[in-house]
Amino acid sequence: MTDSKRLIAALSLGIAALSLVGTAQADITIGSWNLKHLGWNNGKNIGQVAEIAQGADLWALQEVMGEGAVTELEHALEAQTGESWSSMASHEVGRSSYKESYAYLWRDSTVEYTKGAVVYLDPNDLFAREPYLAEFRDKDDGDRVAMATVHIVYGDSRSDRTPEIRELASIWDWMREVYPDTPRVIAGDYNLPPDSPAWQPLRDQGAQPAITSGATTLGKTNGDYANLYDNLWFDPDVLNVTGSAIVKYPDLLGITNKQGRSTVSDHAPIYMTIGDAKPGFASAKGQPANAPKSDCIDLNTGSARELDELPNVGPARAQAIIEGRPWSSIRELTRVNGIGHASMSEIHDSHLVCPLR
Repeated sequence: MTDSKRLIAALSLGIAALSLVGTAQADITIGSWNLKHLGWNNGKNIGQVAEIAQGADLWALQEVMGEGAVTELEHALEAQTGESWSSMASHEVGRSSYKESYAYLWRDSTVEYTKGAVVYLDPNDLFAREPYLAEFRDKDDGDRVAMATVHIVYGDSRSDRTPEIRELASIWDWMREVYPDTPRVIAGDYNLPPDSPAWQPLRDQGAQPAITSGATTLGKTNGDYANLYDNLWFDPDVLNVTGSAIVKYPDLLGITNKQGRSTVSDHAPIYMTIGDAKPGFASAKGQPANAPKSDCIDLNTGSARELDELPNVGPARAQAIIEGRPWSSIRELTRVNGIGHASMSEIHDSHLVCPLR
């Protein structure tokens, strides 16, 4: 090879290397959800919340009314998925007697918290509820993402929301200092759609919304959605976002929007996938998350013949499952002789088992 060809080859390799570090290649699903006063005595069905929440790997949550409620949700997720989950919540924020917290919730097998959990200091006192920030890492490839979650004040009119929205550009800039060289995401309920002029300062810094059409607030009739208030803002030049969507969870749970507003939330969750991540908001069969018992197998009531249809479960293990009742988690199946962790995971991933309460 001539010297000139060696130089061209070296330059090509250098350019390729630069392109690889320019965009984060993490493979996780990130969600954001306003959970409508999670923790109040308001009839919320934590089991239904968990059925939807298991579809993403990392969640930014708004309207959390107590850290204990997040822990309860974490335990419900562990019972339903057979996996370990973790969570953390901010202290209460708010200017008036009404205060709420933010929280992060993540799947331990995929994501870990790394550093920097902090409530924004808000030097100009522009936020009624200061954003909560933290950095996380994809366990598979080590790529990191810095998150901020916020619930913008509703106020009496859109003009009340504009100052906080515009100040998100300062949050974006501050995140670059706190989490240098880490891709940034701002998640939340903004009470303004992404086409509002108030977003221009953040757009000027290279950020864009993951959700650009549709609506996330639930009406009182089935299929009725009003406003696109929830979103995830990111820089496409540094974060490889490969998909995004609104999760119309009442359809997955088989309930009406009115019922969802009462027992789950008046906001639909949103998510975006990074890299090769696959969201898990529907079963492999394309059935709703809480498929009727005729379409799933109940570990506590299913017959030996039904249990025999599960992966790695023959007649002997089906009988052992019956004798081991009651079951509160799929991961407890490792108590059955011959069902190890790998077999249990395959049973879980088959989506054939009814949700356990």
